[in-house]
Amino acid sequence: MRIGPCTEEVVHRALRIGSRTQAPAQRTLRKEPPLFLVLVYTGAFNKNMSTSDSSPFILAITACPTGIAHTYMAAENLEAAAEKLGYRIKIETHGSIGVEGNFSAQDIEQADAIVIGADTVITKDRFHGKRLVATGVDEAIKHPEQLLTKSLDAAAWKGEDKGASESEAEDAAEDAGLRGIGQTMYKALMNGVSHMIPFVVTGGLLIAVALSLGGTPTPEGLSIPEDSFWNTLNELGGLAFSLMVPVLSGYIAVGIADRPGLAPGLITGLIATTGSLYGSEAGAGFLGGIVTGILSGYVALAIKKIPVHKFIAPIWPIIVIPIFTTLIVGLAFIYFIGAPIATAFEAMTEYLGGLQGSSAIVLGLIIGAMIAFDMGGPFNKTAFLFGGGMIAAGNAAPMGMAAAAIAVPPLAVGVATLLRRSWFNKAERDSGIAALFMGFFGITEGAIPLAAARPLQVIPANVVGGAVAGAMAGAFGVQDQVMHGGPIVAVLGAVDQVAWFFVSMLCGVAVCAALMLLLIRLTQRSPQADEATAESTALPLLDASTISLDEPLGHDSEAVIKSLVSLAAADGRISDAAAVADAALAREAQHSTGVGHGVAIPHARSAGVTAPTLAFARLPEGGLTWGTGEDPTTLAFLIAVPDDAGKQHLKLLSTLARAIMKEDFRAQLHEASSREEAEGIISSVLQVKPQAAVES
Repeated sequence: MRIGPCTEEVVHRALRIGSRTQAPAQRTLRKEPPLFLVLVYTGAFNKNMSTSDSSPFILAITACPTGIAHTYMAAENLEAAAEKLGYRIKIETHGSIGVEGNFSAQDIEQADAIVIGADTVITKDRFHGKRLVATGVDEAIKHPEQLLTKSLDAAAWKGEDKGASESEAEDAAEDAGLRGIGQTMYKALMNGVSHMIPFVVTGGLLIAVALSLGGTPTPEGLSIPEDSFWNTLNELGGLAFSLMVPVLSGYIAVGIADRPGLAPGLITGLIATTGSLYGSEAGAGFLGGIVTGILSGYVALAIKKIPVHKFIAPIWPIIVIPIFTTLIVGLAFIYFIGAPIATAFEAMTEYLGGLQGSSAIVLGLIIGAMIAFDMGGPFNKTAFLFGGGMIAAGNAAPMGMAAAAIAVPPLAVGVATLLRRSWFNKAERDSGIAALFMGFFGITEGAIPLAAARPLQVIPANVVGGAVAGAMAGAFGVQDQVMHGGPIVAVLGAVDQVAWFFVSMLCGVAVCAALMLLLIRLTQRSPQADEATAESTALPLLDASTISLDEPLGHDSEAVIKSLVSLAAADGRISDAAAVADAALAREAQHSTGVGHGVAIPHARSAGVTAPTLAFARLPEGGLTWGTGEDPTTLAFLIAVPDDAGKQHLKLLSTLARAIMKEDFRAQLHEASSREEAEGIISSVLQVKPQAAVES
């Protein structure tokens, strides 16, 4: 069997997984494997990997509220991580075009674990008895390897086989207990937003097209003749748009209590928009919909938990829960809650409608910064939902601010990679092209790949660029009648002040791209510079001055590590000895770097290292105990690499692993009569020239 490259943690995890199948007597010997085994697994004996039928088989589900970008980015990263780890994987995506890659009954039966990376409600009934780990979609994007390995140690999901309508309510209750009510409510809110957006986009675009093509200018604005086709189109759009708040409320309730919450959530959401029921002309708007959705969800969940006789159980979720939830929440909203929320909503709407000059600029600045900060995350969605809600209240200006800022991060990323192609690697350049396309359609998530690779350079630039676009849109009175953004909405006629919209957006893109390139130039070198540096610093990994033979370096591993760091620092290879020593000792605290055969390989990655460095010590006769329970160590290799050394760390470890397996290599080092001789032995194994050869 061939074993592919993987990290230390992966090998540890794999060995722990295998231990579950061992006999009890064997399990008593279970412990973290020595780093030597890890080195072998990282490619010491081969560099190819084939995923056999015996490798773990994982099913994964990805879903984000909008189902546009995060869903598929998470799927892509999970697939890449599975390939790297040697796992088999099948992914089911819950995106804007529906469910793709549906799991079969055979898939579920054969699966070793289930991974759910979703910010929407996912029914888990079909995974009863399977190891399951559930988290947000961002975790699947940022930490796919950890998520996959974690799933193989996860507890089996013990939800009862009661059907989707009931089990998800139990799951929501579990989330409330384990993750907190706040996270549960956020997940439910995003579920409501994801289902609401198609209604708003459809209604808004129909209205925009009707006004732009069939509208006649009047002193009061565009007017559509009542007996025209365009008026019919306008009314269709109005009907679709009117469903915004009920759908938002209904699916917030679904996110908390699943299907029993749908009917009361929709009905009470309609109550929130019918202000005449509680003495309001305008209604409570989207704020009221959020309140009714949350209340309906938790009331339905509470009623569901009431124990009932088995003969009543079948009608409980389809009759009792919806009726009583609707009565409790509906009456409470009409008599107690609705009027105060409506008053607050009307005041907010009036205030925002009156914003001009500096006030509108400040609001646009805040909305734009939030939109661009986390590119589809909580801040982005909060600003997006606020802008969309204000459209229904008759104020499309906040959405205009958001619409201009939405496209800034992906378009700026694309522009930056085109202007300075040599500064980015191929993967970054490819993601830049994709970001341009996604930016045109208002998909902020297009900037995520580069932001993940260079967060300190990209995210601050995104925030500044988004703030500029939002502030300018506010100053110029840009309005967006559709709950979406980017150039596409302007092209389709949904934006007022189109020229200023593009000016605002392009200024934001210019500022963002310029600042991004400036920060990259100040903090990171281009690939060409890195290559030049690599050539100029292609010094041997060690020389005689970083070798110690039979000299007392201390009585424990800590002392030896510090001594080896000092040798490298004296040779000019380490600029901050204390930081490097701390990094090596921190790694040692995780697990001993003693690898057997009387060898230890402490290692560190630190900004205090100027170039990849190897220091070697042959300890005095008898050696010392490196780690608890280990045989004495007589040979110690310190590997120190810079923070930006890429895979250099593991490559050095793998190369040393091959050599350590050979008894004659160890014997040669034990018999070496001088540091120069030891240098030659090690250098020949690492396929580098000794220092003397370089200088000659």
